[in-house]
Amino acid sequence: MALLKRVAVKGFRSIKEMDLELRPLNVLIGANGSGKSNFVSFFRMLNEMMAGRLQQYIGTTGRAKSLLHYGPKFTLHLEARLDFEVENAVDTYSMRLLHAAGDTLVFAEEVLEILPTGSTDPTSIGWGAGHQETRLGDEANRDTPAATLFRRLINNCRVYHFHDTSPTAKVREYCLVRDNRQLMPDAGNLAAMLYAYRRESEWVYKRIVSTIKKILPEFADFDLAPDRLNTQEIALNWRKRGSNYLFEPHQISDGTLRAMAIITLLLQPENDLPDVIILDEPELGLHPHALEIVAGLIRSVSLKSQVIVATQSQAFLEHFEPAEIVVVDSMKGGSRFRRLDPDQLKDWLEDYSIGELWEKNVLGGGPLP
Repeated sequence: MALLKRVAVKGFRSIKEMDLELRPLNVLIGANGSGKSNFVSFFRMLNEMMAGRLQQYIGTTGRAKSLLHYGPKFTLHLEARLDFEVENAVDTYSMRLLHAAGDTLVFAEEVLEILPTGSTDPTSIGWGAGHQETRLGDEANRDTPAATLFRRLINNCRVYHFHDTSPTAKVREYCLVRDNRQLMPDAGNLAAMLYAYRRESEWVYKRIVSTIKKILPEFADFDLAPDRLNTQEIALNWRKRGSNYLFEPHQISDGTLRAMAIITLLLQPENDLPDVIILDEPELGLHPHALEIVAGLIRSVSLKSQVIVATQSQAFLEHFEPAEIVVVDSMKGGSRFRRLDPDQLKDWLEDYSIGELWEKNVLGGGPLP
């Protein structure tokens, strides 16, 4: 797998300037408003940008004034750099977005660099300035090898946010049976993905079901079949143990529905896994026993895909090592990202758990009194 070794961001929302080295497993902790969600939102912006929807993203998130650190009067540029470690090279994508008329952002710079292992002379490709959408996709569509590689690398940094479990959430509605290429960021096609796994990767499907049973003992199985009157659509129907009653997706609790989505994400076939999984607040609505299961799955999948998790849960934090934890503090001037040093916590950890140290605000990042 490709490893996202470093992310540097300047001028994005609360992030005035950050340069963070990443590892296979990264757990972001911090108080409300510290900047964790803004870090996740940066990757969401990249997802939209790579789909050719940067201007749409800017327009639907409050325009450029809400994306630039303290607005355009204080910050004119949004800059970013991503270093990927691939076989025999370090590949870098960097961009600089400039505030423009109409309170939007345009590219002032967009560059790819490939540095072979052992070399000090990178190969660079740049696309000038003035374009509203990334030119990386256009170059990849022309089969430019470097652009094709970078598009895959950045597309494979995927954000998942399973917060919406309201009655109108997509995951509770019918979805297209054929929408099964990859799990949607909001799990809106969860039924289609599970149906495909049951038909083509039965061992994966059974593993997902057996894990859900550990969280919901009364759960027997999903009842997945295309609608008889519209065979192009499918819903997340399910059954309880010892009952023939068919439950619909609207009869699943919020926490259980989120757990089903997270378990499916983390237990999908290795070929379907993105290179980088960014998961925002997976603890919402989950029982401590469920958190333990999810934490174990995250650790397991980090051997195959890189994982970045943002959390505010002390119980969830207990399942991770200090070196895997990045503390996000709201400091004067912006968010500060700082990886914990296990050596500095050695004496503390003789008497307290990592979660207790966070609760006592020894680590920083809140929760604040």
